[in-house]
Amino acid sequence: MRYRLTFFAGLALGYVLGTRAGRERYEQLKKSARQVAQNPAVRNTAESAAQQGRVFAGKAYHVVSEKVGDRVPESVAGRVRSLRERNANGARPDDWGTSNT
Repeated sequence: MRYRLTFFAGLALGYVLGTRAGRERYEQLKKSARQVAQNPAVRNTAESAAQQGRVFAGKAYHVVSEKVGDRVPESVAGRVRSLRERNANGARPDDWGTSNT
């Protein structure tokens, strides 16, 4: 899925940069992209995917931490603990701009 999205983004960028229609076509494409991005269904799907990614990352963290155990240097373990505590307290939203609803 990621490769397909990258391909279409590159295709769109190439079209915009290579088109002879100029600024008018660029503005039209930008408006269409903004409408898609602001569509509630698209936003909900993106938030659901982000939430599911966080769940999978949490599961992966637990699996890896069980297998690695005490072999992680204390400096790394301390950094991970501080990041998890900061995110658990809700001090900062994630970097993706999604809400945790």
